[in-house]
Amino acid sequence: MPFVLQTRTELILKLLVEDYIASAEPVGSKYLNERYQIGVSDATVRSEMSVLEKEGFLRQPHTSAGRIPTEKAYVYYLQHLRNKHFVLTGTPLKNLEKNPKETEQALKRLAKKLAELSGETAIVAFDPRWSYYVGVSNLFHKPDFQTIELAKTLSEMIDQFDDIIRLIYKSVPDEPHVYIGANSPFGDHMAAIVVRYTLKDDQQGVLGLVGPLRMDYNRNLALVERAKEVIDQSDL
Repeated sequence: MPFVLQTRTELILKLLVEDYIASAEPVGSKYLNERYQIGVSDATVRSEMSVLEKEGFLRQPHTSAGRIPTEKAYVYYLQHLRNKHFVLTGTPLKNLEKNPKETEQALKRLAKKLAELSGETAIVAFDPRWSYYVGVSNLFHKPDFQTIELAKTLSEMIDQFDDIIRLIYKSVPDEPHVYIGANSPFGDHMAAIVVRYTLKDDQQGVLGLVGPLRMDYNRNLALVERAKEVIDQSDL
């Protein structure tokens, strides 16, 4: 039976994960309680966070710091806590121009817009031998990759992008799929959201976003879903 947290503990974990995604700063119990008005004492929040740390959902990067989510926390968040009804406001990804002779350029334009809107790296491929990625600089600017060791790891992963796409190309499903941490072909410190799309001539391809574990899963999943919809509704 899957391990499921109690309701209040889940709320605290959800708030902490979402706050850390937004701020990239360790979260303390007093801060969390004051900011979100959880309705219990600071001591209770601290106790709940201690339970979460003991169970492997949180860790303390420094002795005097607050807590940050672990890979286990992000996986649990995706499975049980994220907003599955998140709606994008406006029309951030517009329909593609109807020119089937420019399929490659149209997909590149879509990827560039996806990278711009998400702040992550966007990938697109319509053949295992043709792939394109954009927004790599977005990753190097994130606080998640500011240590020399992680920056080096990120650089090595980027050098292998084409190989990774070829590796996962045939297994990507028709609905957005999240690879995270130890299960991510992009690396232990990375998360990726990928999906398969189909062009008018039945040629299939893959598109998605690659970023740190600390990515905005609600918004990025919605963006990837919308990007797939844009392609599906086009004349490409």
